[in-house]
Amino acid sequence: MKILLLGKNGQVGWELQRSLAPLGELIALDRHSTDFCGDLGNLAGLAETVRTLQPQVIINAAAYTAVDKAESETELARAINTLAPEMLAREAAQLGAWLVHYSTDYVFGGGGDQPWHEDDPTFPLNVYGQTKLLGEHMIDWICPRHLIFRTSWVYAARGGNFAKTMLRLAQEREQLTVINDQFGAPTGADLIADVTAHAVRQVLQPGADAQALAGTYHLVASGCTTWFEYANHVIAQSQKIQPALKIKATEVKPVPTSAFPTPATRPHNSRLDTGKLQTTFGLTLPDWQLGVNRMLVETL
Repeated sequence: MKILLLGKNGQVGWELQRSLAPLGELIALDRHSTDFCGDLGNLAGLAETVRTLQPQVIINAAAYTAVDKAESETELARAINTLAPEMLAREAAQLGAWLVHYSTDYVFGGGGDQPWHEDDPTFPLNVYGQTKLLGEHMIDWICPRHLIFRTSWVYAARGGNFAKTMLRLAQEREQLTVINDQFGAPTGADLIADVTAHAVRQVLQPGADAQALAGTYHLVASGCTTWFEYANHVIAQSQKIQPALKIKATEVKPVPTSAFPTPATRPHNSRLDTGKLQTTFGLTLPDWQLGVNRMLVETL
C-alpha cells in the first residue's frame, strides 16, 4: 500500500510520519519538497504528484492556520483550505483512493454550552472557519471515500504551544491574565495521528464497508477546560514534575475574550462530541490532562 502524506512537518504531520510508517510505503511531503510537489498553493503540481504516485491513501495534514492573518489574506486561505482539498478530492475520487483531511471546531458558531455533533448546523465566525468549512463541503461532495477529522486546541511536544508559552511567562511575570470564557479540550497531535492510523487501518481492511465508514468525525481528547484552567494545570503539573522549577507568577487572573481583541472572532464553545468516532472505530479517547502531562514530561 502507498500512502501520500502532505504537511509532513506540521504538528500533526510530524506525528503522522511515525504512526503511518507501519501501514505501508509512506511518501511524506511538504511545500519545500523537491522530488514531488507538496505545496498546496500549487494545484497543478499537486495534482501531478497524485497522478504520478497513485496512492491508495492521501492524508492532507497541511492547512492555512494563521487565523488572524486569514482576515486579510482571504485568497491565500481559500487557496490552501478550500481549493487544494477540492483538487485532492477530485484526484482521490479518480483513483478510488481514500482522502483523509483535518478540519476544525471553527466551522461552528461557538454558542451554547453543549458539545457540537457532526451534523449540527455550521456557522463559522471568521475567514479561517469559512475556508475550512468549504473545504469540507468539497471533499464530501466529490470524494466518496473520505475521512474528515474535526479537531481543536491542538498541541505537540515539538515546536511552540500554549503550555510552553504559559510556562515561560510564569517564570518571567508575577501575574498572568488568561481567557476564561472559551471552552474546549487540549488535544495532542500524537493522539490525532494514532487515531488516524487506527481508522485508516480499519477502512482498508478487506470487506470493510466504505460507505458506512466514510464521513466526518470529531476527534478531540475527552473532557473540557478553559484556557485559564489549562494554564493553571500546566503550571501546577510542571512544578510536580520539576520541583526546582522557578515560577515567578503568584497570580493567574481570569479574563474574558474581550480583554484580548483579535482581527478574527474566536468561538466561545469549542466542545466537540466524539461519540460517533469512538463507536464507529471502537476507541476510547483519553482525558485531555493525560496527554498534556505526558507532553510536559517530554519538554521539561
